[in-house]
Amino acid sequence: MLTILDRPTSLCDGFSRREAMRIGGLSAMGLSLPQLLQRPVVACDQAEVSPGFGRAKSVILLWLLGGPPQHETWDPKPNAPKEVRGEFGSIDSVVPGLRVGELMPKTAMHTDKLAVLRAVVTKDQAHSSSGYQMLTGVPHEPRSQENVTSKAPNLSPSHGAIMRALQSDRDGMPSSISLPYHIANDGEIVWPGQGAGVLGRKYDPWLINCDPSRADFRIPDLALSDDLSAHRFAARRTLLTNLDTVRANVARAGAAGRFHEHTLQAFDLLTGKSARRAFEIGEETEATRDRYGRNRFGQSVLLARRLVEAGTALVQVNWTRVEAISKNGSWDTHSSHFPDLKNHLMPRMDQAYSGLLQDLDERGMLQDTLVVWLGEFGHTPKINGNAGRDHWGNCFSIALGGAGIRPGTVHGESDAHAAFPVSGSVSPADITATIFHCLGYSPETLLHDQTGRPFPLSRGQVIREIVG
Repeated sequence: MLTILDRPTSLCDGFSRREAMRIGGLSAMGLSLPQLLQRPVVACDQAEVSPGFGRAKSVILLWLLGGPPQHETWDPKPNAPKEVRGEFGSIDSVVPGLRVGELMPKTAMHTDKLAVLRAVVTKDQAHSSSGYQMLTGVPHEPRSQENVTSKAPNLSPSHGAIMRALQSDRDGMPSSISLPYHIANDGEIVWPGQGAGVLGRKYDPWLINCDPSRADFRIPDLALSDDLSAHRFAARRTLLTNLDTVRANVARAGAAGRFHEHTLQAFDLLTGKSARRAFEIGEETEATRDRYGRNRFGQSVLLARRLVEAGTALVQVNWTRVEAISKNGSWDTHSSHFPDLKNHLMPRMDQAYSGLLQDLDERGMLQDTLVVWLGEFGHTPKINGNAGRDHWGNCFSIALGGAGIRPGTVHGESDAHAAFPVSGSVSPADITATIFHCLGYSPETLLHDQTGRPFPLSRGQVIREIVG
């Protein structure tokens, strides 16, 4: 996956940033950007007329690394034995009959904007392979494999990559961005399913490694260096154009030609006011920033809203680990499950998620923005010997809200222990189909791999019960 980083690193092809800049000979002008700005070419299926279709102009995906537990969130079981229901109770939400975990008081005030799915199934018990399925809508082969990486046959494109293939960049902004960090297992083993896979790297989502909660937050590659004036910058652009003219024969070759095109797009992004302004999170009021939470995840969710306003079609916000708690602060709570949920995980999530829903609603943006709350799986019904819950892909919950979604609904039912579906089971492929249905693309929309072979956007079915 392609990245813009706030510290030195290597690019995905193994070149360092210094090496890439030396190739272009223009290291002062931030020419790591061209590789991030490739315009998609793809054919879409005919539009259909059905509930929810095409209602969303953009989507924000909130990815909760480690798997949020269904019992303490969307599917509490207050009548189950204590070893199943756990230490926390449930509370009423604004939707009659819909109860949520007691650690979601802010979110409970916004369930009238949401559809809750209580019977999502991956049948996969490993973070990275179940995550691959939730990120792409395609099962990993084989399932339940931990610490897997991107390699054949598991090279299906992520939601963000599909978005880049379907929709051109808007006003200098890439159509798909992920932030503030990639998803990885301990040891920085990066999960598959976060890039473009068979579509080709030019459709990789733009990954921004950042911390918008820092007082000195800035995106280096979106800011001119302090000693580079706009006049000098324009002069260097003219120089670049002249150099490319001299190298015309080379530029006509495939890769070099694309580099030239994306270099010009990089300049447009660097000098475009709307694109650069999207990252000026300091323009927000103190009250708005407080609403989301003054932490990396909360401020990243706020930044996602700003990016959507600036024209990005899909923004994925990945949960960032909280160093103060076990398992590096992810939702992988095999131990210390209840104190970690109560003191760290749930408050941050509840504040940022509810803040986003309220903010979008007040700004009139919720009517054309789809918000998806999800992770790779849920947690075991029975509490383990370490006072934690383990991996569980047999039945768990997610939530969708906003554009294209029938508000205040619950689809699917789990058994008395939230262990297996009773009705309304859905797959990640169905979720993928539903997301893009709301964006105006049918599951039959054809994409093409790098050999030109067509394949459908999703092999799932739109979840008709929740769209409207």
